[in-house]
Amino acid sequence: MIFDEAQQEIAKRIDNNKNISNWRNWKWQLKHAIKSLDQFETITGINFKGKERKDLEKTFDRFPLSITPYYLSLIDPENFRNDPVFKQAFGGIEELITQPSELSDPLAEDHDSPVEGITHRYPDRVLFHVSNICSMYCRHCTRKRKVGDVDFVPTKDQLRKGIEYIRKTPQVRDVLLSGGDPFMLPDEKIDWLLSEISSIEHVEVIRIGTRMPVVLPYRITDELISILKKYQPVWINTHFNHPREITTSSKEALARLADGGFPLGNQSVLLADVNDCPRIMKSLLHKLVRNRVRPYYLYQCDLSEGLSHFRTPIGKGIEIMESLVGHTSGFARPTYVIDAPGGGGKIPVMPNYIISWSTNRVVLRNYEGVITTYKEPDSYEAKFCDRDCESCNLDLELGEGNESDAIGIEMLLQDENDTISLVPENNERLQRRDDNAGQD
Repeated sequence: MIFDEAQQEIAKRIDNNKNISNWRNWKWQLKHAIKSLDQFETITGINFKGKERKDLEKTFDRFPLSITPYYLSLIDPENFRNDPVFKQAFGGIEELITQPSELSDPLAEDHDSPVEGITHRYPDRVLFHVSNICSMYCRHCTRKRKVGDVDFVPTKDQLRKGIEYIRKTPQVRDVLLSGGDPFMLPDEKIDWLLSEISSIEHVEVIRIGTRMPVVLPYRITDELISILKKYQPVWINTHFNHPREITTSSKEALARLADGGFPLGNQSVLLADVNDCPRIMKSLLHKLVRNRVRPYYLYQCDLSEGLSHFRTPIGKGIEIMESLVGHTSGFARPTYVIDAPGGGGKIPVMPNYIISWSTNRVVLRNYEGVITTYKEPDSYEAKFCDRDCESCNLDLELGEGNESDAIGIEMLLQDENDTISLVPENNERLQRRDDNAGQD
């Protein structure tokens, strides 16, 4: 087994080189996670003095420090202040600066929580908070209010409340396990949880959001893969933000997951001075697809408390997307989204490619700046849809498809619906909040 020089030096400073053979043991990594400023300085040789050190102590009192030895080994100690790994793993006094627009729960996840652990925002899917512990505490985390707080680690009884909500809510076909990191749970608990959820007839797919392939790739063991394979379809989204995070070990973890038959996606966050560069982002995306990971989302950084130093203008995200459209494969491009403050959900944001349109023509431009036109059909006759599917002449052999009541823009497009505008008070998500409040 070969270890690089940085790993050997870190292991030696952690445990006097006695356990270098355990470097790839994920439990050893967790046991020796760096959780104090003193530890960080001793292991890295990086030292902070005076006011800066006092400021860091204040920061870690408010927002805990936790870095796996593996992820720590990726930091360049000779240029740490510009290092993208250091910036994501290590805090600063700027985290204690809260802007008026920042919120502890910017996405209103707690408001959209019908029962403990569940966020039900979209009609057909729920987010299930199954662990509030991470192997590393990312400094840009949108759930800083919860992560690292032992009082929020769900017990089996607490998890059963979420499972029962899913069981009694038949419109839920998609369950996203999130946290914290679901893979911080022991194998037997993951097995139990997936067994319970997959036994619910109307659940069609389970998704797992994890950063383990990035910060602790050794967690992706053969034993874990065997458990996950029992409950297909399972989709896995991970969270690489910079090409430097894609290492030999992370590639091995991704290969193990891909070979196990799990569709892989990646959700990056646009972070100032970390990846807010078209060249960096394109390099990351190309490395992801080479490792069978499809870029899924590029998030605008949320309005969580203490994240103002990470946020970029939306224009920077548009610039990056402009550099990707036409310049790389379509499947290598993520969707740039803003997760709306207040719980409105993900809103796609893209460069504008429609210049203008009329009854008969649409004027568009391409990535090169070429302006072209698309001729609308002369003979298209709009069909009035009265939702009488039995008499429709279209092929409606939908198999297992289920029709549900339309909401939002889809409702406005229905011919038989008299609604001409949307009123926020009629929003199903907000109504669900009111219903849940009445049950307390």
